Formats: sequence, C-alpha cells, structure tokens
Amino acid sequence: MNTRERFLAVMDFEPCDRTLLWEWGYWGGAVERWYEEGLPRNEGLPKAVEFGETLAGPGAAWRSGVLNVPDALDVAGAVALDKGRETIPLQNFVWPPFQEEVLDEDEETITVRSKDGVTLQQRRDAGSVPHPLAWPVSHREDWEQLKSQRFQPSIEERLPANWDSLVVEYQNRDYPLSIASGYCGFFGSLRALMGEVNLFYAYYDNPSLLHAMADYLCNFWIEIYSHVLQQVRDVDSAEFWEDMCYKNGPMISPAMFREFMMPYYKRLIGSLRDHGVRHFCVDTDGDCLSLIPLFLECGMTGMLPFEVQAGCDIVEIREKYPHLQIYAGLDKNLVAQGKQAIDAELEAKLPPLLQQGGYIPFVDHLVHPDISWESFAYYRQRVKELAIKYGSAS
Repeated sequence: MNTRERFLAVMDFEPCDRTLLWEWGYWGGAVERWYEEGLPRNEGLPKAVEFGETLAGPGAAWRSGVLNVPDALDVAGAVALDKGRETIPLQNFVWPPFQEEVLDEDEETITVRSKDGVTLQQRRDAGSVPHPLAWPVSHREDWEQLKSQRFQPSIEERLPANWDSLVVEYQNRDYPLSIASGYCGFFGSLRALMGEVNLFYAYYDNPSLLHAMADYLCNFWIEIYSHVLQQVRDVDSAEFWEDMCYKNGPMISPAMFREFMMPYYKRLIGSLRDHGVRHFCVDTDGDCLSLIPLFLECGMTGMLPFEVQAGCDIVEIREKYPHLQIYAGLDKNLVAQGKQAIDAELEAKLPPLLQQGGYIPFVDHLVHPDISWESFAYYRQRVKELAIKYGSAS
C-alpha cells in the first residue's frame, strides 16, 4: 500500500497491513542534539535553527502548504518514517501579508511587526517566546479595514505561481492531501487577530463583533476552498487549529463554544463535505476532554495531540468515543526516560488502538531536547514493530 491508501484505510477503520509511521514535529534543539549524538547529517537543515524553533515531521499538516515549516528529513530517513502528507498551498488568512519590519530596538530586545500584523517583542538572546504587544484588530473599525484590505477572496492572488502543475500532480498522488491548516478555526483565528485578553473581553463586551468576524471568515473560507476543490478532486482531509485549552480544561465554556464556534464549523465542514472531503481533524493542546463531544457535533472526525500531562488518556478516550480518529497521545516525557519506560507506554496503548483502527501513533506534541537520539530511535523502532505486529483494524 502507498501512503495515501494506508492513510485512508486507517482513517476509515478498515483493515490494512499497518498504521502510518509518522511523527508530528521536533524542537530544533532536539535535532541539533541528535546530530551530536550520531544522527547522520545528510540533508542537514535549511538554516541554523534556534533551540525552540519548530521542525516538521511527516504527520504535520503545517509541514507544507503556506506555513511550509522545514522538514527534519535526516530524522525521517534514519528511523524510516513514511512519506508525509501535503497541504494545498492556499493563502487562507491575512493576505497580502503585512510588511515585516523592525519597529524599535534596544540592547536587550527588538520589537517587530509580523506578516500577520502582530507587534512582537523578542529578546535578543532568542531564548524566549516572543511577547505580543499589539494585534491588528481592537475594534470593529480595525476589522472592517483589515477585511477590506487583507481578507478578500481573490483566489488567483492566494495560489502559488505553479498552481496548474500542482493540480496535475495531485491527480496522481500517492500521499494524503489536506486543505485548510494554519489559522483556520473560530477561536484560534480570532485569537490570532485580537489576542487572548481582547478576545475574552469581547465575548462579553462585544459579541456582535465576534459573530461578524466568524461569519465573514466562514463565508470567506467556503468561497476560497470551494474554488480549489472544484479543481482538485478527492482531497483527503481538512485540518483545523484551535489551541484553546489549558492543562486543566478549555479557555471558554461549552455554552460559549456552542454560540461562537459551532454554527460556523457546521457550515464550513458541511461545505467541505459537499466537495468530497471526508476527514476533519482539529489540533488542540491541553486538556481537551470536555471539547471532544462538541467537536464531534461540529462534524470533526479526529483530534490531536492528547497531551498526557494534561490528563488525556487515549485508551480511555477511545473507549468513550469509539469512532474518533486519534493521532498522537504517547507521553513524550516517558520517551526521555529510556527503554523500559518506552516499552511500558507503547505496550499499554498501541495494541488496543491499532487493532481497532483509526489511530496514528506519535508523541503528544513536539519531540523535545531532553530526549536522546538513542531513546528516540528505540521508541520509533518499537512503534514500527508493534504497528507491524498488530496491523490496523485487524
């Protein structure tokens, strides 16, 4: 079976030889450590990466498309990961982008405007996450201006110059193809435009603005995705991003989810289904347990990464939601503890989920630098052995 055939069989809970051998992604510091510990440097990295910079694995929807996060190709080759999914490179958010520029700087920090219009302050030592200072939308007037200038469904400007050749390539692909990804969702996208605090206040102080933004974005995405899906048939999945949970639960209540997110998700997913897309996955970190039935009601079919430290147990989740496609859910911190901990984690979780189908195993977020190359290689070898032993939906 090729990668696409295997992906579709796993997602449909149908019998196949094995599940996909994918990883989600890595900290740059992890891969640099592994080079020092014996990972062969064949392809190398496209540039010097920072310690906390993200590198993609083959399972990441953001490894291609408009985000185009660099692949850790040497890792994939050394542990024999499967070919990755690809994402249609459609600019589905702020476009044209803001001009990235330095706004201010001193001896310790540099303040910049990002391509999405966010003002960020970054320490010069690059050892911390950039601190956002301002966002493009504070009031309705900001949104109306941004909408008219950078959220118009001018499809030709949002597709790459080689689009015609990509359409031909997609017709004969042997890999899964996704649409959406990046900032596509009805919490994360508004958060990216307004910032968390402004968004949370607006739920109470300015709900009409949030509904106006979500309604416009929904119609905007339906229009641009419909155009693409008329040219590219049989797109395999749509990927959404909604980092909306802390370690102890969601940032908004189920009632707010139903009011501000669910109607728009139902419309968007319904339109994608009408164009032949069948699998819908949402990436939401933290304790997402109370959101699972809500996302399923929206039309989602799968979720990830089910972080163990936030209380997510994928064996229990599968028992409660037997038709939910599950990605990830393996404790990355146990991988750092060596062979005995790895064996215990994999043998507890992989056999039941692999036998049931609908599961692609990898760690519950990016692989971090506390994991040695020896431990990571052993973990991937054991995943492969168990995947072959138990098949998928066997």
